[in-house]
Amino acid sequence: MRALHTTRAPAAIGPYSQAAEAGGFLFSAGQIGLDPATGEFAGHDVETQAEQVCENIRAILEKAGLSFSDVVKTTVYLADMDEFPLVNTIYAKHFTEPYPARSTVAAAGLPKGARVEIDVIACRSTDR
Repeated sequence: MRALHTTRAPAAIGPYSQAAEAGGFLFSAGQIGLDPATGEFAGHDVETQAEQVCENIRAILEKAGLSFSDVVKTTVYLADMDEFPLVNTIYAKHFTEPYPARSTVAAAGLPKGARVEIDVIACRSTDR
């Protein structure tokens, strides 16, 4: 396993890596809407947080030499499932067809009181 770190995404807030790479796959830690420069939420609404989450994921993918098109699976955690349509709209701006498989889960609580958290699995293989 190789751990990955970039200053273009928020530093880990616990004993984990931003992402780990093994066997041709990249597994990201869950990303919340923290601005990497300030360590604070980019905003308090779900739309602003979801945009920042996607930018944080982009930074991690790019550090690994990957992009959103290499993502094969995502998991989206929402503090409020009623915000699903808002997050879905932002998600669709970053992920294009063929879309990765996705699970969406309502979470009783997210780190630092986040509205949304997303983690991804990306694959280096062109044979996805």
